[in-house]
Amino acid sequence: MHETVEYAAADGFLSTVWLLVAIPLASAAILLLLGKRADKWGHWLGVGSIAVSFVLGLTYFFQLRGLDNRAVELKLFDYIEVGSFKVDFGLLFDPLSAVFVLLITGVGFLIHLYAVGYMEHDPGRRKFFGYFNLFAAAMLLLVLGNNFVMLYFGWEGVGLASYLLIAFWYDRPSAATAGKKAFLMNRVGDAGFAIAIFLMFQQLGTANYADVFNGVGSLSSGLVLMMGLLLLLGATGKSGQFPLQAWLPDAMEGPTPVSALIHAATMVTAGVYLIARSNPIFTANETLQTVVVSVGALTLLIGCVIGCAKDDIKRVLAWSTVSQIGYMFLGVGLGGGAYALAIIHLLAHGFFKAGLFLGAGSVMHGMNDQTDIRRFGGLWRYMKITWATFGLAWLAIIGIPPLSGYFTKEPIIAAAFEREGWTAWLFGMAALLGAAITAFYMTRLFVLTFHGPKRWTEEIDHPHESPPVMTIPLVLLAVGSVAAGWLMSTSVVDWLTPVLGEHEEGHAVMSHGLITALSIVVTVLGAGLAYALFRTGTALQEQPAGPIVMAARRNLYADAFNEAVFEKPGIFLTRALVFLDNRGIDGLVNGLAAAVGGGSGRLRRLQTGFVRSYAMSMLTGALLVVAAFLALQLGWLA
Repeated sequence: MHETVEYAAADGFLSTVWLLVAIPLASAAILLLLGKRADKWGHWLGVGSIAVSFVLGLTYFFQLRGLDNRAVELKLFDYIEVGSFKVDFGLLFDPLSAVFVLLITGVGFLIHLYAVGYMEHDPGRRKFFGYFNLFAAAMLLLVLGNNFVMLYFGWEGVGLASYLLIAFWYDRPSAATAGKKAFLMNRVGDAGFAIAIFLMFQQLGTANYADVFNGVGSLSSGLVLMMGLLLLLGATGKSGQFPLQAWLPDAMEGPTPVSALIHAATMVTAGVYLIARSNPIFTANETLQTVVVSVGALTLLIGCVIGCAKDDIKRVLAWSTVSQIGYMFLGVGLGGGAYALAIIHLLAHGFFKAGLFLGAGSVMHGMNDQTDIRRFGGLWRYMKITWATFGLAWLAIIGIPPLSGYFTKEPIIAAAFEREGWTAWLFGMAALLGAAITAFYMTRLFVLTFHGPKRWTEEIDHPHESPPVMTIPLVLLAVGSVAAGWLMSTSVVDWLTPVLGEHEEGHAVMSHGLITALSIVVTVLGAGLAYALFRTGTALQEQPAGPIVMAARRNLYADAFNEAVFEKPGIFLTRALVFLDNRGIDGLVNGLAAAVGGGSGRLRRLQTGFVRSYAMSMLTGALLVVAAFLALQLGWLA
């Protein structure tokens, strides 16, 4: 049974924690409402607001460390009060929300700074930073809300802002389509999340974290399973996990800073946060945990396989995100202390994935916006800072010691081998296989981009390094890629214990030393194979491929499946309903109106205006009446 959850009221300086959301929200409002008057300085307002939020987040973090009860709740006002259903507009600042605040504002600040240079010549830069700040404010509300309704409020705000950012270049059909795809697929998951909140109120009469978590023990196993599956559906939508992963790679149509913000520090981590925050619900049902682990293991392999077949630098990284979030789902699904392991990997991922995406943007900046890695090669000579920082992030994500990915991903692999029964081998080997394939496709990406012979197209004259406003964030993120895992591997686990529980190592089917050795060996083998295959470049044209490669190039036919099972039947149903509405319901109403109109028109023709016609009509009627009476008297009508 989970311990009773209680939160102390915020006082002193912590009572101003609402500023974390208010500052970027106010900045977004100013940038979007002032219009072109803010074009010259609006981007710096956007950067400054996130910087201030980061400084405040650090201050609140150290304030929280000094409290005995490391969780404070701030109730601002009554948001909903209908009958017995009452929802406060309130915030919760505890160890879990604190680390997310630092990640969102810290990495977010570096991405904002990078975007100043990346979007320098874009006429919509001021509006872009307005959307950026709106996104940050919504994400901060998501992680700071003190109940599921506030979390959902931020959840929907993130969905709206992500649509605006992904479709920012809406004059491009591909960008407009990608934005709509992300918005609609997220609505599927959001519907599950909303129904879960309805179920909480129907069963427990509340949506507050403390009351829901304390009441989980009174629910039947079936209700807990249903509630958890609905929450999981919402999490798979936001985090791009199976079966709602198809929108995430298409989100690359937005500007590269958007890709970094969505795929590294914010939106895709929302699902992991939701499951971690709801850990008493998921821990209460073993079947539910198994489903989460299965989703994570399957998704990490899907992301790895598809990532091997992509040639667009941003899409390779996008499928890498799908895979790495799969590791996080694997961690939170394992329960116990693995919750904290997943959060640590999430934090490290924020550094090295942001570094990879911004590094990709730097490459595109110097290569006339080209994204095909088959057309790169030899760039390390011309973009040494980008090459070095990208290389450190590459080593971190594949898990080479002593970089951050080694300290965060290897413990999740070890935890997978600690499950009871045959599932330990199933999920453990899936995690190991994912590590090997990750090393393969990420090494392929790095080698084809920066090494080997030049394969540039004719319009590329001389690749160049990005300006300092773009390279300084790359350097800072590279530092995090190197050191974040080692610094967080023990301290963050202890910090998160009050929220996620004690970290207890189970009995693994193999020794921890052997698992570590296997993890390093498969990583080195995967990287070595990729280097051997691609060190001299690759074919510049599409080559005939086997069924597995062809399936991977087509995203394992996920889009085709969605189109055949959901899109086309949905379009057919919509057209059928429109036809029924036009020809059936509208036809009946219009036909009745036409009949009345036609009948009245014919009757109107009898009104000639001549007295003799009316006299003849009256005489005829009188004769008919007399004839009817005579017929009745004579019995002719009996």
